Amino acid sequence: MALKTFKKADYRKALRRIVPLAPMLAANTILDRAQSSHMSRLPPGIAVWQATVSHIRHAETDYEALLSDGYDRGAARYFVLDDMNAVLEQWGSSQFLSTEDDVS
Repeated sequence: MALKTFKKADYRKALRRIVPLAPMLAANTILDRAQSSHMSRLPPGIAVWQATVSHIRHAETDYEALLSDGYDRGAARYFVLDDMNAVLEQWGSSQFLSTEDDVS
């Protein structure tokens, strides 16, 4: 099966749809992550969503500090969930996370 080649414009459109108010620096970081080789098999919308969630978790919350304090990944993710959703709301997202989500 041949892989579909997505254009950079497809990723930018997905980003504008998912988090239209994201700051430019964050948006550029998210786009870089979404277009990385380990996400190359994912459609742009899914890649951008996963990159957005990862960026917010690591750069906009206390997730890393919680891990450093000895919390396991699941507990740390649980404790930053509300903060992540607040950032998503601030960035104009209509998608939010719940405790059932397992986004890397």
